[in-house]
Parts: sequence; structure tokens; C-alpha cells
Amino acid sequence: MKTYEKIFEALYEKKEFMTGEMLAQSLQVSRTAIWKAIKTLEEQGVSIETCKGKGYRWLSGDLLIPDKITQKTGLPVTFMQSSASTQLDAKQGMDRGNSSPRLYLAGNQTAARGRMGRQFFAEKDGGIYMSLHIKPNVSFDNLPTYTIMVASATVRAIHRLTGKDCDIKWVNDIYLDGKKIVGILTEAVSSIETGTITDVIIGVGINFHLKNIPDELSLKVGSLFSEENPNITRNELISEIWQIFSTVPEQDLYKVYRDKSLVLDRHVTFTQNGEDYSGIAQDITPTGGLLVELDKGGLMEISSGEVSLTSW
Repeated sequence: MKTYEKIFEALYEKKEFMTGEMLAQSLQVSRTAIWKAIKTLEEQGVSIETCKGKGYRWLSGDLLIPDKITQKTGLPVTFMQSSASTQLDAKQGMDRGNSSPRLYLAGNQTAARGRMGRQFFAEKDGGIYMSLHIKPNVSFDNLPTYTIMVASATVRAIHRLTGKDCDIKWVNDIYLDGKKIVGILTEAVSSIETGTITDVIIGVGINFHLKNIPDELSLKVGSLFSEENPNITRNELISEIWQIFSTVPEQDLYKVYRDKSLVLDRHVTFTQNGEDYSGIAQDITPTGGLLVELDKGGLMEISSGEVSLTSW
């Protein structure tokens, strides 16, 4: 790990003042290196209290440390402090022939987007922006329901680490207390010659500890942690999500998805092929489709698009 990462770990764990001399001796570096590392931490959104004679103390904020995530998950991590989009980073990594599976991670995103090209609000500090590139090499019919799996893994990881209960809005959004805190975007690349899905990129954006959500979004957009300091780090949540994703059977994650659904047994509206529909959401199929009992009669399965809840 880099010097500033080691200093963050020491201060975060101690949560009391540590002198520059103490840090320099424990890490075998100069006092100047300690000072530069503190500045780097502050630039990356970590709040450090400095007191003459006492040294440094962690106050708030955390640091993304790729090595910690790799140690916990076994996933190689490509990290950029600032990125236009981790989805784009993953695609460029594919073109360069990077190994797979691989996690692409960014401290912030400048051109984040969600499904249907919609902009996804991203704050400079306090968010999680990541994309997992995998190579399933299976036919479309045998492709796992990756969006469902990641949504369920995220909800389960949040509950395990924080005790907070989230809900999933079909098909790819996660809500806490009625506000969206997670968006998921899954993209696939297929081979016409073999008829298989060769590559899948699963993008996840999490509002972890956002402090400056714009007023115009504040009624719809939330954060896992808002006023209070998080009791976990982003590294811990990232690692837990991908561990659950890779180890829990798909059918178990499907059950979590159904149990945490915001739309089942509720009245929804949606548009298919330019026509508006409404009805009661009855079930979610194992392939991720939504079964709706239409107001005008009949049962309809939708596999893409977006539904709106008639009453929130």
C-alpha cells in the first residue's frame, strides 16, 4: 500500500491523535512524507484534524484502497481517482486485453449515466462508482440474471454491514426510506459468429455518504449514510457486495430480489412499443421479467423498460 493509504488506516483505526513522529517511525518514512500524505488524504475527501503537539486525528471520510478490496475478493482492481465513467474504463480495458474478471473503480465520475442514457448524480467525494467486467461465454438463453444478482448482493451486503433494510425497484434501482441510493447498469457484448455473450460489464453507482445532494433531487435521491458518520468503509461494502455476488447461488439471490421488491402486489404503469399500460405487478420470473395483471384484463410479461408506481 502507498504511504497515505497506510496513514489513513492507522488514523481510522486509532481514532485518536497520533504524532507525526509516531507515524514516521511506524512506517519508516520521513516527517515530510507524513505531511505530504496528510495533504493527499485531505484532497481525497478525508477530514483530518491537526493539532500542534498532538499530531493528527481522523474526523470523517474514508479512502478507497484497491489492495484491500483485492485481498478480500481476489479481484484485480483498476483504480482512477477521477473517471468519466467506469463503464467506459471497463470497455477500454477490454480493448487493451486486460484480464477478466476485473473491477474498475473510481473515486468520482464526471459523466456518470444510468439506463437509457440518463444522467446519474455523482458527487466528488463519498460515492462508490464501479464496474465489474466478466466473460461468461454463454448463450443468451443461459445468461445469468446479473442485474438481479448484483441488486440482491448489494441489498444483502448493506443489511449485513449496517443493519439497514433497502428495497429494490424493478429492475435496477435500490431505495432506502423511499429515496434512490443505488443504480445498476448491465451491458453485454455478443459474438455473431458463435451466438454467445462474450463479455458483460456490470456498473454500480452507490450514494454512500453524500453531503451535497442538490435541492431539486433531494426528494428522490438519498444516501446510505447522510448526517451520521458511516460505521463502515467503502472498501468493506465493495468487498462484501462482490463476495456475496460470487459465492451465493443465483436462486438464493433471486429470492432476496423478490422479497425486497418495491413493486410486487402494487399498481404500476409502464409503456411498451409506444402503448401505455397499467396493472398489478404479480411476480418476477427467474429470468428477471415482470409479470403484470393488466387493468384491461390479461397477464403481460415485460423484460425491459421502466415501471412507475401509481402511489409511492
